[in-house]
Amino acid sequence: MRPTEATEPPVPEKAPDPRPELPADRLHAIADGRRSPGDLAQDPPRPQVPRTCEALAAVDADVPAAVGRVLDGLLAERVERSAGLDPVFGRDLAERVARCTTEGGKRMRSQFVWWALRACGGGTDEAEAALRVGAALELIQTCALVHDDVMDSSRMRRGRLALHADVTAQYADAVQADRGRRFGEAAAILAGDLALAWADDTMAAVETDPVTARAVRDLWSTMRTEMVAGQYLDIHGQATSSLSVARALRAACLKSALYSVERPLALGAALAGADTTRSAALCSAGRCVGIAFQLRDDLADVFGDPRHTGKPAGGDIRAGKPTYLVAVAQARAEATGDVHGISVLRRSLGRADLCESRLDEVRDVLVDTGARDVVEAKIDRLVARGMRHLDSAALEPDGRRRLRRLLHASAGTTPTPARGPCAEEGGTSPALLLATGAEGARR
Repeated sequence: MRPTEATEPPVPEKAPDPRPELPADRLHAIADGRRSPGDLAQDPPRPQVPRTCEALAAVDADVPAAVGRVLDGLLAERVERSAGLDPVFGRDLAERVARCTTEGGKRMRSQFVWWALRACGGGTDEAEAALRVGAALELIQTCALVHDDVMDSSRMRRGRLALHADVTAQYADAVQADRGRRFGEAAAILAGDLALAWADDTMAAVETDPVTARAVRDLWSTMRTEMVAGQYLDIHGQATSSLSVARALRAACLKSALYSVERPLALGAALAGADTTRSAALCSAGRCVGIAFQLRDDLADVFGDPRHTGKPAGGDIRAGKPTYLVAVAQARAEATGDVHGISVLRRSLGRADLCESRLDEVRDVLVDTGARDVVEAKIDRLVARGMRHLDSAALEPDGRRRLRRLLHASAGTTPTPARGPCAEEGGTSPALLLATGAEGARR
Protein backbone atom coordinates (compact mmCIF):
# COMPACT_ATOMS: atom_id res chain seq x y z
CA MET A 1 0.00 0.00 0.00
CA ARG A 2 1.38 3.41 -0.95
CA PRO A 3 1.52 6.14 1.72
CA THR A 4 -1.21 8.05 -0.14
CA GLU A 5 -3.57 5.12 0.30
CA ALA A 6 -2.97 4.77 4.00
CA THR A 7 -5.68 5.59 6.49
CA GLU A 8 -5.59 9.21 7.65
CA PRO A 9 -3.81 9.59 11.03
CA PRO A 10 -6.29 10.04 13.88
CA VAL A 11 -6.96 13.63 14.85
CA PRO A 12 -6.54 14.11 18.59
CA GLU A 13 -9.60 15.33 20.39
CA LYS A 14 -9.52 18.99 21.39
CA ALA A 15 -9.69 20.01 25.01
CA PRO A 16 -12.94 21.64 26.11
CA ASP A 17 -13.09 25.23 24.85
CA PRO A 18 -13.62 27.78 27.64
CA ARG A 19 -14.97 30.39 25.24
CA PRO A 20 -18.67 31.02 24.80
CA GLU A 21 -20.04 29.36 21.72
CA LEU A 22 -20.41 31.65 18.69
CA PRO A 23 -24.08 31.60 17.76
CA ALA A 24 -24.55 29.95 14.40
CA ASP A 25 -26.78 32.78 13.13
CA ARG A 26 -23.92 35.21 13.74
CA LEU A 27 -21.56 33.18 11.55
CA HIS A 28 -24.30 32.72 8.96
CA ALA A 29 -24.64 36.49 8.74
CA ILE A 30 -20.93 36.86 7.98
CA ALA A 31 -20.80 33.90 5.62
CA ASP A 32 -23.63 35.08 3.39
CA GLY A 33 -22.74 38.77 3.57
CA ARG A 34 -25.84 40.05 5.40
CA ARG A 35 -23.86 41.61 8.26
CA SER A 36 -20.27 42.69 8.82
CA PRO A 37 -18.35 41.81 11.99
CA GLY A 38 -18.42 45.52 12.86
CA ASP A 39 -22.21 45.49 12.84
CA LEU A 40 -22.40 42.29 14.82
CA ALA A 41 -20.05 43.64 17.48
CA GLN A 42 -22.77 46.11 18.45
CA ASP A 43 -25.47 43.47 18.81
CA PRO A 44 -26.81 42.70 22.29
CA PRO A 45 -26.25 39.17 23.61
CA ARG A 46 -28.38 36.64 21.80
CA PRO A 47 -29.70 33.30 22.94
CA GLN A 48 -27.74 30.28 21.75
CA VAL A 49 -29.01 28.53 18.64
CA PRO A 50 -28.01 25.08 17.50
CA ARG A 51 -24.75 24.87 15.58
CA THR A 52 -24.98 24.05 11.90
CA CYS A 53 -22.48 23.15 9.23
CA GLU A 54 -24.05 25.42 6.63
CA ALA A 55 -22.24 28.62 7.56
CA LEU A 56 -18.86 26.87 7.73
CA ALA A 57 -19.55 25.21 4.39
CA ALA A 58 -20.31 28.62 2.87
CA VAL A 59 -16.93 29.96 3.99
CA ASP A 60 -15.17 26.75 2.93
CA ALA A 61 -16.62 27.17 -0.55
CA ASP A 62 -15.15 30.66 -1.03
CA VAL A 63 -12.73 31.83 1.64
CA PRO A 64 -11.53 34.93 -0.30
CA ALA A 65 -15.12 36.15 -0.63
CA ALA A 66 -15.81 35.62 3.07
CA VAL A 67 -12.67 37.54 4.04
CA GLY A 68 -13.67 40.20 1.51
CA ARG A 69 -16.99 40.70 3.25
CA VAL A 70 -15.20 41.17 6.56
CA LEU A 71 -12.85 43.68 4.95
CA ASP A 72 -15.73 45.57 3.36
CA GLY A 73 -17.33 46.12 6.74
CA LEU A 74 -14.09 47.02 8.50
CA LEU A 75 -12.84 49.38 5.82
CA ALA A 76 -16.13 51.15 5.21
CA GLU A 77 -16.17 52.20 8.85
CA ARG A 78 -12.53 53.31 8.83
CA VAL A 79 -12.79 55.24 5.58
CA GLU A 80 -15.86 57.04 6.92
CA ARG A 81 -14.01 57.88 10.14
CA SER A 82 -11.00 59.13 8.16
CA ALA A 83 -13.18 61.36 5.98
CA GLY A 84 -14.67 62.78 9.17
CA LEU A 85 -11.19 63.77 10.31
CA ASP A 86 -10.46 65.48 6.99
CA PRO A 87 -12.03 64.95 3.55
CA VAL A 88 -8.69 65.24 1.70
CA PHE A 89 -7.05 62.68 3.97
CA GLY A 90 -10.03 60.38 3.59
CA ARG A 91 -10.01 60.65 -0.20
CA ASP A 92 -6.27 60.61 -0.87
CA LEU A 93 -5.09 58.01 1.63
CA ALA A 94 -7.88 56.12 3.40
CA GLU A 95 -9.81 55.35 0.22
CA ARG A 96 -6.63 54.29 -1.57
CA VAL A 97 -5.66 51.94 1.25
CA ALA A 98 -9.13 50.41 1.11
CA ARG A 99 -8.95 49.96 -2.68
CA CYS A 100 -5.47 48.44 -2.54
CA THR A 101 -6.68 45.96 0.06
CA THR A 102 -9.96 44.92 -1.55
CA GLU A 103 -9.10 45.06 -5.27
CA GLY A 104 -6.82 42.41 -6.74
CA GLY A 105 -4.74 39.80 -4.99
CA LYS A 106 -5.57 36.17 -4.28
CA ARG A 107 -5.93 36.50 -0.49
CA MET A 108 -3.53 33.60 -0.17
CA ARG A 109 -2.43 34.43 3.38
CA SER A 110 -5.97 34.56 4.73
CA GLN A 111 -6.70 31.25 3.00
CA PHE A 112 -3.73 29.69 4.78
CA VAL A 113 -5.16 30.88 8.11
CA TRP A 114 -8.57 29.43 7.36
CA TRP A 115 -7.44 26.05 6.08
CA ALA A 116 -4.89 25.60 8.87
CA LEU A 117 -7.75 26.25 11.29
CA ARG A 118 -10.01 23.74 9.56
CA ALA A 119 -7.24 21.15 9.16
CA CYS A 120 -6.59 21.33 12.91
CA GLY A 121 -10.25 20.78 13.73
CA GLY A 122 -11.36 24.39 14.19
CA GLY A 123 -14.99 25.19 13.46
CA THR A 124 -17.84 27.48 14.36
CA ASP A 125 -16.37 28.83 17.60
CA GLU A 126 -13.16 30.00 15.92
CA ALA A 127 -14.52 30.97 12.50
CA GLU A 128 -15.11 34.67 13.04
CA ALA A 129 -11.71 35.10 14.70
CA ALA A 130 -10.03 33.37 11.74
CA LEU A 131 -11.77 35.64 9.24
CA ARG A 132 -10.71 38.70 11.22
CA VAL A 133 -7.11 37.48 11.37
CA GLY A 134 -7.29 36.90 7.62
CA ALA A 135 -8.52 40.45 7.11
CA ALA A 136 -5.66 41.78 9.24
CA LEU A 137 -3.16 39.87 7.09
CA GLU A 138 -4.63 41.43 3.94
CA LEU A 139 -4.13 44.88 5.48
CA ILE A 140 -0.54 44.20 6.49
CA GLN A 141 0.05 42.92 2.96
CA THR A 142 -1.16 46.29 1.68
CA CYS A 143 1.36 47.98 3.96
CA ALA A 144 4.16 45.77 2.64
CA LEU A 145 3.29 46.26 -1.03
CA VAL A 146 2.87 50.04 -0.79
CA HIS A 147 6.19 50.46 1.01
CA ASP A 148 7.91 47.93 -1.27
CA ASP A 149 6.86 49.87 -4.38
CA VAL A 150 8.37 53.05 -2.95
CA MET A 151 11.65 51.35 -2.04
CA ASP A 152 11.88 49.70 -5.47
CA SER A 153 10.64 52.74 -7.42
CA SER A 154 8.01 50.48 -9.01
CA ARG A 155 5.33 52.42 -10.84
CA MET A 156 2.95 49.51 -11.45
CA ARG A 157 1.17 47.11 -9.12
CA ARG A 158 -1.47 44.58 -10.17
CA GLY A 159 -1.78 46.19 -13.58
CA ARG A 160 -2.45 49.68 -12.17
CA LEU A 161 -0.36 52.61 -10.99
CA ALA A 162 1.27 51.93 -7.64
CA LEU A 163 -0.08 54.11 -4.84
CA HIS A 164 2.84 56.56 -4.81
CA ALA A 165 2.70 56.95 -8.60
CA ASP A 166 -1.08 57.40 -8.46
CA VAL A 167 -0.81 60.24 -5.92
CA THR A 168 1.94 61.86 -7.99
CA ALA A 169 -0.25 61.69 -11.10
CA GLN A 170 -3.22 63.16 -9.21
CA TYR A 171 -1.24 66.28 -8.32
CA ALA A 172 0.82 66.54 -11.51
CA ASP A 173 -0.79 69.84 -12.51
CA ALA A 174 -0.46 71.39 -9.05
CA VAL A 175 3.05 70.35 -7.94
CA GLN A 176 6.41 70.57 -9.71
CA ALA A 177 7.63 67.24 -11.07
CA ASP A 178 10.42 66.52 -8.58
CA ARG A 179 8.43 67.74 -5.60
CA GLY A 180 5.43 65.80 -6.86
CA ARG A 181 7.44 62.57 -6.96
CA ARG A 182 8.68 63.07 -3.42
CA PHE A 183 5.18 63.99 -2.29
CA GLY A 184 3.77 60.80 -3.81
CA GLU A 185 6.41 58.69 -2.05
CA ALA A 186 5.80 60.41 1.29
CA ALA A 187 2.05 59.90 0.89
CA ALA A 188 2.61 56.20 0.18
CA ILE A 189 4.75 55.79 3.30
CA LEU A 190 1.90 57.28 5.34
CA ALA A 191 -0.64 55.09 3.52
CA GLY A 192 1.39 51.99 4.40
CA ASP A 193 1.55 53.14 8.00
CA LEU A 194 -2.22 53.59 7.98
CA ALA A 195 -2.73 50.07 6.62
CA LEU A 196 -0.47 48.68 9.35
CA ALA A 197 -2.39 50.59 12.03
CA TRP A 198 -5.68 49.24 10.73
CA ALA A 199 -4.21 45.72 10.66
CA ASP A 200 -3.19 46.03 14.30
CA ASP A 201 -6.64 47.41 15.19
CA THR A 202 -8.25 44.44 13.49
CA MET A 203 -6.07 41.96 15.37
CA ALA A 204 -6.78 43.71 18.65
CA ALA A 205 -10.51 43.19 18.09
CA VAL A 206 -10.19 39.40 17.62
CA GLU A 207 -12.24 37.68 20.31
CA THR A 208 -10.85 34.45 21.73
CA ASP A 209 -9.84 32.93 25.05
CA PRO A 210 -6.83 34.41 26.91
CA VAL A 211 -4.42 31.56 26.14
CA THR A 212 -5.17 31.62 22.42
CA ALA A 213 -5.13 35.41 22.38
CA ARG A 214 -1.61 35.41 23.82
CA ALA A 215 -0.38 32.87 21.28
CA VAL A 216 -1.90 34.81 18.37
CA ARG A 217 -0.55 38.13 19.66
CA ASP A 218 2.98 36.69 19.99
CA LEU A 219 2.88 35.27 16.46
CA TRP A 220 1.64 38.58 15.06
CA SER A 221 4.35 40.56 16.84
CA THR A 222 7.08 38.20 15.67
CA MET A 223 5.82 38.26 12.09
CA ARG A 224 5.89 42.05 11.87
CA THR A 225 9.52 42.19 12.99
CA GLU A 226 10.49 39.39 10.57
CA MET A 227 8.93 41.32 7.70
CA VAL A 228 11.01 44.41 8.44
CA ALA A 229 14.19 42.35 8.88
CA GLY A 230 13.65 40.62 5.54
CA GLN A 231 12.94 43.87 3.73
CA TYR A 232 16.07 45.42 5.21
CA LEU A 233 18.22 42.52 4.05
CA ASP A 234 16.71 43.07 0.61
CA ILE A 235 17.65 46.74 0.37
CA HIS A 236 20.98 46.08 2.12
CA GLY A 237 21.86 43.63 -0.62
CA GLN A 238 20.88 46.16 -3.27
CA ALA A 239 23.03 48.89 -1.72
CA THR A 240 26.10 46.69 -1.17
CA SER A 241 25.72 44.62 -4.38
CA SER A 242 25.99 41.47 -2.27
CA LEU A 243 25.31 38.31 -4.30
CA SER A 244 25.75 35.60 -1.66
CA VAL A 245 23.58 32.56 -2.34
CA ALA A 246 23.10 31.87 1.38
CA ARG A 247 22.27 35.52 2.08
CA ALA A 248 19.70 35.54 -0.72
CA LEU A 249 17.96 32.49 0.79
CA ARG A 250 18.04 34.05 4.24
CA ALA A 251 16.36 37.22 2.93
CA ALA A 252 13.77 35.15 1.04
CA CYS A 253 12.95 33.25 4.23
CA LEU A 254 12.53 36.36 6.36
CA LYS A 255 10.90 38.61 3.79
CA SER A 256 8.47 36.17 2.25
CA ALA A 257 8.43 32.59 3.52
CA LEU A 258 7.59 33.37 7.12
CA TYR A 259 5.13 36.17 6.54
CA SER A 260 3.44 34.75 3.46
CA VAL A 261 3.02 31.10 4.43
CA GLU A 262 4.47 29.89 7.73
CA ARG A 263 3.02 32.53 10.06
CA PRO A 264 -0.48 32.45 8.53
CA LEU A 265 -0.50 28.67 8.97
CA ALA A 266 0.71 29.07 12.56
CA LEU A 267 -2.01 31.64 13.26
CA GLY A 268 -4.72 29.31 11.99
CA ALA A 269 -3.34 26.42 14.02
CA ALA A 270 -3.18 28.60 17.14
CA LEU A 271 -6.80 29.68 16.73
CA ALA A 272 -7.81 26.02 16.50
CA GLY A 273 -5.90 25.18 19.68
CA ALA A 274 -3.63 22.76 17.81
CA ASP A 275 -1.03 20.82 19.75
CA THR A 276 2.70 21.46 19.37
CA THR A 277 3.26 18.54 17.00
CA ARG A 278 0.68 19.64 14.46
CA SER A 279 1.70 23.28 14.69
CA ALA A 280 5.36 22.40 14.15
CA ALA A 281 4.56 20.26 11.11
CA LEU A 282 2.49 23.03 9.54
CA CYS A 283 5.20 25.60 10.24
CA SER A 284 7.88 23.40 8.67
CA ALA A 285 5.71 22.84 5.61
CA GLY A 286 5.02 26.57 5.42
CA ARG A 287 8.67 27.56 5.63
CA CYS A 288 9.71 25.17 2.86
CA VAL A 289 6.91 26.18 0.51
CA GLY A 290 7.24 29.84 1.50
CA ILE A 291 10.83 29.92 0.30
CA ALA A 292 9.72 28.19 -2.90
CA PHE A 293 7.03 30.88 -3.26
CA GLN A 294 9.68 33.62 -3.18
CA LEU A 295 11.94 31.77 -5.62
CA ARG A 296 8.99 31.41 -8.01
CA ASP A 297 8.35 35.13 -7.67
CA ASP A 298 11.99 35.81 -8.57
CA LEU A 299 11.62 33.74 -11.73
CA ALA A 300 8.33 35.42 -12.65
CA ASP A 301 9.89 38.87 -12.31
CA VAL A 302 12.43 38.10 -15.03
CA PHE A 303 10.66 35.54 -17.22
CA GLY A 304 6.98 36.20 -16.49
CA ASP A 305 4.40 37.87 -18.70
CA PRO A 306 3.56 41.39 -17.43
CA ARG A 307 -0.07 40.72 -18.35
CA HIS A 308 -0.09 38.03 -15.69
CA THR A 309 2.29 39.52 -13.12
CA GLY A 310 0.72 42.99 -13.24
CA LYS A 311 4.08 44.79 -13.44
CA PRO A 312 6.89 45.26 -15.99
CA ALA A 313 9.36 42.41 -16.36
CA GLY A 314 12.87 42.80 -14.99
CA GLY A 315 12.05 45.00 -12.00
CA ASP A 316 14.38 43.05 -9.72
CA ILE A 317 17.24 43.31 -12.24
CA ARG A 318 16.77 47.05 -12.68
CA ALA A 319 16.58 47.53 -8.91
CA GLY A 320 19.71 45.43 -8.41
CA LYS A 321 18.02 43.01 -6.03
CA PRO A 322 20.30 40.21 -4.80
CA THR A 323 17.85 37.40 -5.55
CA TYR A 324 18.74 33.74 -5.27
CA LEU A 325 18.34 33.44 -9.05
CA VAL A 326 20.94 36.12 -9.77
CA ALA A 327 23.25 34.92 -6.98
CA VAL A 328 23.31 31.41 -8.45
CA ALA A 329 24.02 32.78 -11.94
CA GLN A 330 26.88 34.90 -10.61
CA ALA A 331 28.39 32.00 -8.65
CA ARG A 332 28.17 29.64 -11.62
CA ALA A 333 29.63 32.17 -14.03
CA GLU A 334 32.56 32.75 -11.69
CA ALA A 335 33.10 29.02 -11.14
CA THR A 336 33.29 28.31 -14.88
CA GLY A 337 35.21 31.44 -15.86
CA ASP A 338 32.28 32.74 -17.90
CA VAL A 339 33.64 36.25 -18.53
CA HIS A 340 30.72 37.24 -20.75
CA GLY A 341 28.13 36.19 -18.19
CA ILE A 342 29.92 38.00 -15.37
CA SER A 343 30.17 41.14 -17.51
CA VAL A 344 26.49 41.12 -18.44
CA LEU A 345 25.39 40.75 -14.83
CA ARG A 346 27.72 43.44 -13.52
CA ARG A 347 26.72 46.06 -16.10
CA SER A 348 22.99 45.26 -15.89
CA LEU A 349 22.16 44.87 -12.20
CA GLY A 350 20.90 48.08 -10.68
CA ARG A 351 20.48 49.87 -14.01
CA ALA A 352 17.10 51.59 -13.75
CA ASP A 353 17.24 52.49 -17.47
CA LEU A 354 17.99 48.93 -18.63
CA CYS A 355 16.39 48.45 -22.05
CA GLU A 356 14.53 45.34 -23.17
CA SER A 357 17.39 44.08 -25.38
CA ARG A 358 19.82 44.26 -22.45
CA LEU A 359 17.27 42.52 -20.24
CA ASP A 360 17.16 39.75 -22.86
CA GLU A 361 20.94 39.41 -22.45
CA VAL A 362 20.48 38.92 -18.73
CA ARG A 363 17.81 36.29 -19.39
CA ASP A 364 20.24 34.46 -21.66
CA VAL A 365 22.90 34.44 -18.94
CA LEU A 366 20.40 33.14 -16.38
CA VAL A 367 19.55 30.29 -18.76
CA ASP A 368 23.05 29.58 -20.09
CA THR A 369 24.63 29.38 -16.62
CA GLY A 370 21.93 26.91 -15.62
CA ALA A 371 20.67 29.26 -12.87
CA ARG A 372 17.09 29.07 -14.05
CA ASP A 373 17.12 25.26 -13.97
CA VAL A 374 18.80 25.28 -10.55
CA VAL A 375 16.05 27.50 -9.14
CA GLU A 376 13.30 25.39 -10.70
CA ALA A 377 14.84 22.26 -9.19
CA LYS A 378 15.23 23.98 -5.82
CA ILE A 379 11.54 24.91 -5.87
CA ASP A 380 10.55 21.31 -6.58
CA ARG A 381 12.72 19.99 -3.74
CA LEU A 382 11.41 22.54 -1.27
CA VAL A 383 7.80 21.81 -2.17
CA ALA A 384 8.35 18.05 -1.92
CA ARG A 385 9.92 18.52 1.51
CA GLY A 386 7.04 20.74 2.56
CA MET A 387 4.51 18.12 1.50
CA ARG A 388 6.27 15.50 3.60
CA HIS A 389 5.99 17.76 6.63
CA LEU A 390 2.31 18.28 5.86
CA ASP A 391 1.72 14.54 5.50
CA SER A 392 3.41 13.85 8.85
CA ALA A 393 0.74 15.75 10.80
CA ALA A 394 -2.55 14.39 12.09
CA LEU A 395 -4.95 16.70 10.22
CA GLU A 396 -8.57 16.65 9.12
CA PRO A 397 -8.61 15.01 5.66
CA ASP A 398 -10.41 17.81 3.79
CA GLY A 399 -8.27 20.48 5.42
CA ARG A 400 -5.12 18.60 4.46
CA ARG A 401 -6.26 18.33 0.84
CA ARG A 402 -7.09 22.03 0.67
CA LEU A 403 -3.74 22.98 2.18
CA ARG A 404 -1.92 20.71 -0.24
CA ARG A 405 -3.56 22.42 -3.23
CA LEU A 406 -3.01 25.88 -1.79
CA LEU A 407 0.66 25.23 -1.03
CA HIS A 408 1.27 23.92 -4.54
CA ALA A 409 -0.55 26.87 -6.07
CA SER A 410 1.53 29.38 -4.09
CA ALA A 411 4.77 27.79 -5.33
CA GLY A 412 3.52 27.37 -8.90
CA THR A 413 3.97 23.60 -8.88
CA THR A 414 1.72 20.70 -9.85
CA PRO A 415 0.34 18.50 -7.06
CA THR A 416 1.76 14.99 -6.98
CA PRO A 417 0.65 11.92 -4.99
CA ALA A 418 1.28 12.42 -1.28
CA ARG A 419 4.34 10.84 0.26
CA GLY A 420 4.79 9.74 3.82
CA PRO A 421 7.18 11.42 6.23
CA CYS A 422 10.84 10.67 5.70
CA ALA A 423 14.25 12.14 6.43
CA GLU A 424 15.22 15.57 5.09
CA GLU A 425 17.04 15.46 1.80
CA GLY A 426 20.41 17.05 1.23
CA GLY A 427 20.93 20.79 0.93
CA THR A 428 20.48 23.75 3.20
CA SER A 429 17.71 23.11 5.71
CA PRO A 430 15.14 25.93 5.92
CA ALA A 431 15.52 25.84 9.69
CA LEU A 432 19.17 26.82 9.29
CA LEU A 433 18.44 29.86 7.16
CA LEU A 434 17.67 31.95 10.24
CA ALA A 435 20.40 30.48 12.40
CA THR A 436 23.64 32.21 13.24
CA GLY A 437 26.21 31.44 10.59
CA ALA A 438 23.78 30.91 7.74
CA GLU A 439 26.19 32.93 5.61
CA GLY A 440 28.45 29.92 5.65
CA ALA A 441 25.92 27.54 4.10
CA ARG A 442 27.22 25.84 1.00
CA ARG A 443 26.73 27.49 -2.38
